[in-house]
Amino acid sequence: MNKVQGTKYSVDYTESTNTVNFIGDISLGGTQEYVPIVELLEKSTADATETLILNLKELSFLNSSGISMLSKFVIGFRKRKDIQLVILGSKNMPWQVKSLKNLERLLPGLKLQIE
Repeated sequence: MNKVQGTKYSVDYTESTNTVNFIGDISLGGTQEYVPIVELLEKSTADATETLILNLKELSFLNSSGISMLSKFVIGFRKRKDIQLVILGSKNMPWQVKSLKNLERLLPGLKLQIE
C-alpha cells in the first residue's frame, strides 16, 4: 500500500525519492481512523535508506488527532539513528509554522524546512 486517500485528502509514498506527500485537508475522527496513514508511514520508514521526507507543503489542514499521530510518529523515529527525517512545510499554511516547530523538540535531529 503506497497510497491512502479520502474525499478531501491523499497521502502517498514514493519509494524512488523516499517521500511521503500529504495533500489536502485531513480531519479524521480519532486515532483509529488514522491507522492506515500510520501504516503507510511505518512502511515508508522500513523502506527508506538514509533519508525519509515528509512533504506537508500541500496539506491545508490537520486536526489535533492528526497532529498527535504525526507527533507519535516523530517520537518513534528516535529509534532510527540510521535515517534522517526531513519535514517540508509551507509558510502559506499558518497552522504548519507553529505545529511543525513543535516536532523539532520531539526529535532534535529533525530537519524542518518551512518555505
